[in-house]
Amino acid sequence: MNSAVLTTIAATGFTVAFFHAAIPTHWLPFVLVSRARRWSRGKTFAVAIFAGLGHVALTSILGLGVAWFGFKLDEQVEQLFPLLAGGVLLVIGAFYFWRQWRGHGVLHHHLVGGQHQESATCGHEVNHSHWEDELKDSTMVSDRASDWSAISGLFMMLTLSPCEGFLPVYLSGVQFGWRGFFVLSAILALGTLAGMLGFTWLTLLGFERFRLQRFERYEAALLGAIFTVLGILLLGFQHSH
Repeated sequence: MNSAVLTTIAATGFTVAFFHAAIPTHWLPFVLVSRARRWSRGKTFAVAIFAGLGHVALTSILGLGVAWFGFKLDEQVEQLFPLLAGGVLLVIGAFYFWRQWRGHGVLHHHLVGGQHQESATCGHEVNHSHWEDELKDSTMVSDRASDWSAISGLFMMLTLSPCEGFLPVYLSGVQFGWRGFFVLSAILALGTLAGMLGFTWLTLLGFERFRLQRFERYEAALLGAIFTVLGILLLGFQHSH
């Protein structure tokens, strides 16, 4: 039973990481900067991996804090922990549904020091991502800036915007101790890099008509559904024991 539950949590975590990375904010900037600076595909993939690992590292560090807190709480409440964790996941799921209902379904990643205008010009009202507007006047696509400036800008942009949606997954794995933490960290890296590199590669090949920009608008609702299911899973696990 424990192995089946951990496998289910890991599969859920992969889904969260992959679909979060499928949002254009995780790969479209690399494509746009690559084309503007005439990078090879190999260099583009290397930069995406570099930035993706920074994204994963900071998320894992935050996840370590979540896991440590969960371990301490588990020592205090013991058998009640799955019940509490399941309840927290249901609340988090409700929060994401509320965000979607309020019209804040897009969970943004922005240029360091950049500004975002909530208007039709940002791209949410049409079939292109807001990144096409945000990068237009950025030094990352300017011939006057060095490649290192562009690479460091992409790295900081993604690293300083951790995958907040994965943190509750770490909470759900607390009952499996450090094994659960390391398994989920590996799943986070696998799902994130698979999503980033996969969609970067497809776009560089010329698949321009992906409508993932529309999917971008419903990221909060997707996370709400995932965490609701995960919360129900943990509550069901508690009930079966």
